[in-house]
Amino acid sequence: MKKPVIAVVGATGAVGEEILLCLDQRKVPFSEVRALASARSAGRTLPFQGGTLTVEEMRGDAFAGVDIALFSVGSDIVNEMAPKAAAAGAVVIDNSSAFRMNADVPLVVPEINPEAAHQTPRGIIANPNCTTIVTLMALHPLHLAFGGTVRLIASSYQAVSGSGAPGIAELEQQIKAYANGDPLEVSVYPRQIAFNVIPQVEQILENGYTKEEMKMQNESRKILEAPNILASATCVRVPVMRSHAISVTAQFTEKPDVDAARAAIDAAPGIQLMDDREAPAYPTPLDVAHGDDCMVGRIREDLALENALSFWVVGDQVRKGAALNAVQIAELLIDG
Repeated sequence: MKKPVIAVVGATGAVGEEILLCLDQRKVPFSEVRALASARSAGRTLPFQGGTLTVEEMRGDAFAGVDIALFSVGSDIVNEMAPKAAAAGAVVIDNSSAFRMNADVPLVVPEINPEAAHQTPRGIIANPNCTTIVTLMALHPLHLAFGGTVRLIASSYQAVSGSGAPGIAELEQQIKAYANGDPLEVSVYPRQIAFNVIPQVEQILENGYTKEEMKMQNESRKILEAPNILASATCVRVPVMRSHAISVTAQFTEKPDVDAARAAIDAAPGIQLMDDREAPAYPTPLDVAHGDDCMVGRIREDLALENALSFWVVGDQVRKGAALNAVQIAELLIDG
């Protein structure tokens, strides 16, 4: 694993391209990088380390000799191809939701549970949902500092880049159309996204929550190894190009202290504190776009729940919420 053969599956997508960028910027050691995508993308070239990579068709035989396969494609394709990659000897790091809740597949955020990356009976490691990652980057140090999390209440403000290139294109089209007095096209989202907020991210389930909202509860429990956390989330799509923001209220076993919370976050890896009430200073999506770290502000004692804090956390969901987290998992494998 010191110089692995790395395959990036879905290399032509937004997250796939960001994975290639992270591999380059972080100087991840490798002997070869293969860019894999659908047959219609085969033959395209992608920029990489001052040169180019030629995209190959994603087929079962494309994984021969691959040590690490970074998947960024839909769950249906993952269900078909990831087992083939693992059977060929690769460790799969999957960005989809296909295997996240499987008991024999670790769900990993390297700053939180790095040891889980080495427990791969199926040869597959799951990357958590982007909103869960950003939330837990702030929650985890507080979870450790105050005896564990009892309840988690969150409202997310999710950028259109969470829907990939089509979401970005739709927001851009609607803004231009509005400015020109032209009709606004609505196709990616159930309602107009420009100058609006939509309280639905993914399908609404029978219990009234969306799939995205249930991920917050289920994935948080698994990553933190805290199966009794009670969680309630409302996930909202907002007309922001890149980076998600989450308003969080967390209740702990022990009474939290705001200064101790700031110190815990300030000392934690991958998270920056921007919390000055007098300035005032707090992070926004623009502060973290294209950056590695998440940022936290507006930390305060919650007025409705005992032993609880409320805070605001933002993170680039394309990067830390997907590509960077996957590459960090690969680095754990390479470092042993």
